[in-house]
Amino acid sequence: MISKQERYEFRKIRSRNGLFANGIHKLRLSVYRGTKYIYAQVVDDKKGVTLAAASSLEKDLKGKFKSGKSLDSAKTVGALLAKRAIAKGVTEVCFDRGGRIYHGRIKALADAAREAGLKF
Repeated sequence: MISKQERYEFRKIRSRNGLFANGIHKLRLSVYRGTKYIYAQVVDDKKGVTLAAASSLEKDLKGKFKSGKSLDSAKTVGALLAKRAIAKGVTEVCFDRGGRIYHGRIKALADAAREAGLKF
């Protein structure tokens, strides 16, 4: 029987294949949702560099919320990431949910990034 981790890896690969199917045209906003925290970064896959990153583990955000896994922390991380990406000159990205369902904290982060000015 296939384990949860193997199913997650399969979904992650399947979703990334959709992003890379016609070649890499845009920068990628990659999201990782852990059990305690949420992390997001804007990655340039052509050059192999991270342009902007944010997480609920950062010092200025860590004491602000009851938990790093709340919807409010995800919204704040999304807005902070969008602000940092726009400061670097990035306005358009493709969203990589990383095998997770577009729901809950993932959706909250994406909506906050859109409201802050990123287009995807």
